[in-house]
Amino acid sequence: MGVAPRLVDVPRVMGIVNVTPDSFSDGGRWDTTETAVAHGRLLLEHGADLLDIGGESTRPGATRPLVAEELDRVVPVIGELAGDGAIVSVDTMRAEVAEAALAAGAAVVNDVSGGLADPRILHVVADSDATYVAMHWRAHADRMRDFADYSPDGVVQTVRRELGERLAAIEAAGVPRERVVLDPGLGFAKEGRHNWELLASLDVLRELGCPLLVGASRKSFLGRLLADAAGPRPVEEREHAHAALVALLARSGVDYVRVHDVRATRDALAVVAAMEGTR
Repeated sequence: MGVAPRLVDVPRVMGIVNVTPDSFSDGGRWDTTETAVAHGRLLLEHGADLLDIGGESTRPGATRPLVAEELDRVVPVIGELAGDGAIVSVDTMRAEVAEAALAAGAAVVNDVSGGLADPRILHVVADSDATYVAMHWRAHADRMRDFADYSPDGVVQTVRRELGERLAAIEAAGVPRERVVLDPGLGFAKEGRHNWELLASLDVLRELGCPLLVGASRKSFLGRLLADAAGPRPVEEREHAHAALVALLARSGVDYVRVHDVRATRDALAVVAAMEGTR
């Protein structure tokens, strides 16, 4: 199987807009239509290629909102930002939300469950021309800590196999491979060491023949890496480490990075581009 070509010379930057009261990094900061739209526009000014609008927190232990709540959170924001001409992604596991988001102007469905939480979402995508991001996932946020065992084959080979199974199901539902992006799911049913092993072995996942998206921004494994006597580094103080990781990901051929701080990400990518330009 051939490896899909990289989409651009450096990763495309997906800016995160959490229209939620309880997301791990910025819950409650952009939880109205007005504040979320303003934040999305700021991320575009900072250089985001596309915006990922989410109405459900997937932090460990989070409980799910009602479908009506999720719709009320994301659809108006998507409509306004898509109306501005932005490329918009909806971060959802629900077919109803994906369908409404696409009708409002979204061009990408970012499903952290890869179609496992609601298999109907695959048919919604198949009936559109949207790009589908399928993440490696094993359980909802309130139970995912119980599913972090990757024996006997280890996390890299297991994630590759399980993403391959999802890719087969996605294609069987009618979504062509050229519209699929894969995400290793850092932090989802994974311990810190699992995340580092996956990041060091992304070439194995690229063998599946799809572009890769990586979402490491501000996650707890970075906080633990930077821990001191007071404990893990707080969420808002992890951006320097994330920028360093983005630079390494750009050199490794990742196609998309999903980030909170678009400006810091663009700075890191500018350094990579300058280094690459000297060759």
